[in-house]
Amino acid sequence: MKKINTTKVSGTQELLPSEQAIFDQLKDKISNTYKKHGFLNIETPHLERTEILLAKAGGDTEKQIYKVVKTAETADESDQALRFDHTVPLARYVVEHENNLTFPFKVSQIGQSFRGERAQKGRFREFYQCDVDVIGRNNLPIAYDSDIIATLLDTFMSFGLDTPVLARISNRKILSGLLKAFNLEDKSKDIYSIIDHSEKVPYEKTKSSFTEIGLSEHDTNMLLELIDTNGNRTTVIDKLTSLNIENETFKAGVRELNEVLSLLEAQNLTDNITADLKIVRGLDYYTGTVFEFILPEHKAIGSVCGGGRYENLTKYFSDQSFPGVGGSIGLTRLFYVLNENNLLKNQVDSLFDYAIIPISEQEFATASKLAADLQKNSTVTVVYTDKKLGDKLTYATKLAKNAIIVGDEETRTNKFKIKNFLTGETTNLE
Repeated sequence: MKKINTTKVSGTQELLPSEQAIFDQLKDKISNTYKKHGFLNIETPHLERTEILLAKAGGDTEKQIYKVVKTAETADESDQALRFDHTVPLARYVVEHENNLTFPFKVSQIGQSFRGERAQKGRFREFYQCDVDVIGRNNLPIAYDSDIIATLLDTFMSFGLDTPVLARISNRKILSGLLKAFNLEDKSKDIYSIIDHSEKVPYEKTKSSFTEIGLSEHDTNMLLELIDTNGNRTTVIDKLTSLNIENETFKAGVRELNEVLSLLEAQNLTDNITADLKIVRGLDYYTGTVFEFILPEHKAIGSVCGGGRYENLTKYFSDQSFPGVGGSIGLTRLFYVLNENNLLKNQVDSLFDYAIIPISEQEFATASKLAADLQKNSTVTVVYTDKKLGDKLTYATKLAKNAIIVGDEETRTNKFKIKNFLTGETTNLE
């Protein structure tokens, strides 16, 4: 009989139980932090009609989506696909339920998305995204931009990593207004692309790229100076103001950047934020605040989180305006890079609090009752195997932090001792 290939599909994640426990703990910390900051959780279907997913997307997205093949009873069911992010489903959700939602709508989504990209190290076709968004109806105060960034910073701090996290923050209106002021709008797409890749190539390459698209030496030097602007709020805002750019979009961007940074400073997050004009974000729906998170001591990892403000979430589905701001943690990739860089050593290293070990079948009932009592406040597994005690203890060390042995005396007296596997210490169970 020919054996079936059991290797997992490339671009998917499959973890051992100990690794899965750490992954789940990170997911729980994200969920709890989002909730702590006032975000309501929703779940949208993995399946969407293809026309919904492709309403805004370009040709590359159509090539990457996973179509669902089935024998459909109706035409409506015959063209479906798996979602490739949370943004498009959220737009549909807001339009569908707008009369039952309270705006501003602070919402979180934690779940899997699917994208048919070429599988490679650290990039996945099936992956968890953990999104937070605030959606307004017709308008949305800029203060919510800082709310999103503060929430995501608190989330990373909840991980307890032995490395700091830094939010690099900019505003798309600054560059957009500058391009308008210098009549460079017709080259904006190329300029944004060059800036977006500027950290991945040498300085001279960025400079020559500006020249190749027809920019003058003056415009090239001006843009190079702008994207090299970074630092604390006062330094960056003063420099931008001193440019004396007479364009209202530019001035609005500077004001918004100043407000967002000021509100984050008020939350004692000064050490975790910096203004950085290199941050433009590649997605074309960002219209104002944009941000990316990095781990400064591990820059090779790249961005670990990103997001920004968009002018109208639902413009492809509704005539009504729903401006928003949001951010996303790609948890599957984040787990991979943190694990690769040995940054998860402070996370859980045991699956359960207790392993209860009955010596024989005569103690099964006592062990079961004890487990039920402990499970009210702890995680517990019972070792029901008929192996020798030493083998049972070896098995338990792989699953739990503590062991409780249940023998004839423990059953008779109802008194138990806890053995801590890490310290070797034995204490009485109260």
